[in-house]
Amino acid sequence: MRLTAEHAFVLHARPWRETSLLVEVLTPAHGRVGVLARGVQGPKRHVLRAALQPLQWIRLDAVQRGELARLVTAEAVDAAPRLVGEALLAGFYLNELTLRMAPRQDPQPDLFRAYAIARERLRASEPLGWTLRRYERDLLEALGVGFDWAVDGDGVVIDPAARYRLDPEHGARRVLSDRGHADRTGAATGRALLAIGADTEPVPGDMAGLRRALREVLSHHLGPRGLKSWEMLGDLARVGPLDAVPPRV
Repeated sequence: MRLTAEHAFVLHARPWRETSLLVEVLTPAHGRVGVLARGVQGPKRHVLRAALQPLQWIRLDAVQRGELARLVTAEAVDAAPRLVGEALLAGFYLNELTLRMAPRQDPQPDLFRAYAIARERLRASEPLGWTLRRYERDLLEALGVGFDWAVDGDGVVIDPAARYRLDPEHGARRVLSDRGHADRTGAATGRALLAIGADTEPVPGDMAGLRRALREVLSHHLGPRGLKSWEMLGDLARVGPLDAVPPRV
């Protein structure tokens, strides 16, 4: 199979042998594709090498043989967002989550679109936590495992004053009583669920619960091996002044 003028976002790139790169990209027509880019480490290939950096939007030609495609050519479509600090970590998370969740060789036009939107929100310095929660919502929807945010798993309308856990297989489940901290860990307010369903940013006090609830769902789909970016976020929260102020992502 030949990929011609295929639009793609670079999710990950790592050296392979002395002069090549193994690159993972997200495409609308073929989903996640592994690409072998030969001979890109030489001094005269810096333009091509720059086009194969994470978060870069590219247009590529490649020939698919087996699991990997062989890159023929690639060019940048635009300039990748220049991120620093927490925004850089958010970009790393965006790529790692997509890399782990998106299947190979499965058309993903909706996920490609959601990634493009999240990438531009990072570029525009929109609130990081809200940018990532929206992307998590859209990624789950694009992969066919999303939720109806207006009703729980039994079809009962979400109560904004109640708290809910997100069951990956069933949907939202109401936390019926406060029997202790364990019952509320990973629970989000109904108000937060209604807000994300309406694409309205939740109030600040609801964001942490929404993040934990979505992380439980993502953990279910990712399996026992979590994400390196989650570990990095945990480390960030334990050092320096961030002890008092958790990362916003």
